[in-house]
Amino acid sequence: MRRDLTRVISELNAASLTYQEVGATQAESMPQGYGHVHRDVSLGSGREAFERATAALFGWRMHEEAGLTVVHSGGKPAAGIIVVLRAGWPLLELNIPCRVVYTVDEADRRGFAYGTLPGHPERGEEAFVIAMTETGDVRIQVRAFSRPASLVARAGGPLTRLVQQYATDRYVTALRRLAHG
Repeated sequence: MRRDLTRVISELNAASLTYQEVGATQAESMPQGYGHVHRDVSLGSGREAFERATAALFGWRMHEEAGLTVVHSGGKPAAGIIVVLRAGWPLLELNIPCRVVYTVDEADRRGFAYGTLPGHPERGEEAFVIAMTETGDVRIQVRAFSRPASLVARAGGPLTRLVQQYATDRYVTALRRLAHG
């Protein structure tokens, strides 16, 4: 199975993203025609919480703690890295292929965004940025825009949005726990 994912990642390196608005999660307003996610939640406070949270994000631990299997083309998130997230059970497993489209690496802001690749049930982009405010509050900011790409996602209708909300909730919960050590 690992060999199959390695082949899939190799094939995805040549694939194009499945949406046009690459990097739009950085813009003040995101593209129309998509569902949007805006989440800004406190994870704790202080430099240690910030460093633990960013280490968990860049080590893919947030995704793993949220219940996903993570296979990537190498190391921490960086522009061009392919990641295949896997959800479900062995016989009912969903592959969720993405490419990291940008990273943020500032003293008090770190994160990345990935965009959807062929085979992803949605089309769009999701960004995760951890920020520390002047008062020391450490926050996770999740911004995403997406619309159904697969028949299953389209057939899911409003349930598809609930699944995305559930995944975002799991990311935030995992990162909160990981930020506290």
